[in-house]
Amino acid sequence: MSIYNTTVFMPSEFTRIGIPGLESVQCWVGIPFCAMYLMAMIGNSLLLIIIKSEHSLHQPMYIFLGMLGVTDIALSTSIVAKMLGIFWFHVPEIHFDCCLLQMWLIHTFQGIESGILLTMALDRYVAICYPLRHAAIFSHQLVTQIAAMVTLRATILVTPCLILIKIRLQFYHTTVISHSYCEHMAVVKLAAENIRVNKIYGLFVAFTVAGLDIVLITLSYIQVFITVFRLPQKEARLKAFNTCVAHICVFLQFYSLGFFSFFAHRFGSHIPPYIHILFSSTYLLVPPFLNPLAYGAKTKQIRVHMVKIFSSKNLL
Repeated sequence: MSIYNTTVFMPSEFTRIGIPGLESVQCWVGIPFCAMYLMAMIGNSLLLIIIKSEHSLHQPMYIFLGMLGVTDIALSTSIVAKMLGIFWFHVPEIHFDCCLLQMWLIHTFQGIESGILLTMALDRYVAICYPLRHAAIFSHQLVTQIAAMVTLRATILVTPCLILIKIRLQFYHTTVISHSYCEHMAVVKLAAENIRVNKIYGLFVAFTVAGLDIVLITLSYIQVFITVFRLPQKEARLKAFNTCVAHICVFLQFYSLGFFSFFAHRFGSHIPPYIHILFSSTYLLVPPFLNPLAYGAKTKQIRVHMVKIFSSKNLL
C-alpha cells in the first residue's frame, strides 16, 4: 500500500523544469531558440511562397520540399511557445491532456518529416538512375498518395503511445518533467508502474519509422552515387552530385541529432541532463532552421527565384 502514499494518481498537470542545471540562465538560452524559430518561420514561408507562385517548380522534388517546409513550421511551432513560456515567463505547468497532445504533435511531425526525407531520396534515386521514367513514375497522383501515406503512417504509429500512457499509467512518482517539452520517454519514466510495454512500443515505432527510413535512404544514395560515378562526363557527374548535396546535408543533421536524443533517453544515464535536454531541444529547431538555408543555397532554381523576389522589392 506504500506505493499509493508516495505517488500521484492521474495528475491533472505536469511541471516542466526546462533545462536541468541551467535554470538560472534559461532566459538567455531562450534567445537563440527564439531566433532559430523566427528564421525557420521566415525561411520556410518564403520557400513555400516561391514554390507555390512559380509554375516551373510544380514538380515532385519541389512539392516534397514544400511538404517538408509545412512540416518544419508545424514541428517547431508545437514546441517553441511552451518552451519560451518556461524560459521567459516562468510558466512551467502544462495540463496532462495538453502534454499528451504536444507529445503526439511532436512525434507525429517527426515521423512525417522522416517519411518526406525518404520520399525525397527515392525521388533523387529515380531521377538520376532512371531519368526517362521519372515523370511517368512520380506523377501528381502518386505524389498525393505518398503525402497521404506518410501522414497516415506517422499518425497511426504514434497514436498508440498516447493511448498506452492514458490507459496503463495511472500512478506517477512525480509530476515534474526534467525536460523543456513533453517527450514520450520523459513522461513515461515518471510512472510508478510497469512501463515495459510503453518502452517496447516506443522502440518499435522508432525503428519502424526512423530505422527503416534511414536504411532505405542510405541504400538509395548508394545506388545514386554508383550511377553518378559511372557517368562518362565530369560535368554531368558534378551536376548530378550537386542535386543530392542539400538532401544529404539535411538527412545527416536530422538523423544524427535525432538518434542522439533517442538513445540518450534510454541508455544515456551517464550524460549530464543539461547536455541531453539542450541537444533534444536543438534537434527539433535546427532542421526547420537549416532546411530552407540548405535548399536555398544548393538548389539553383530556388536561388534564382529568391534573388528575383528580393531584386523586385529593391526596385520598388
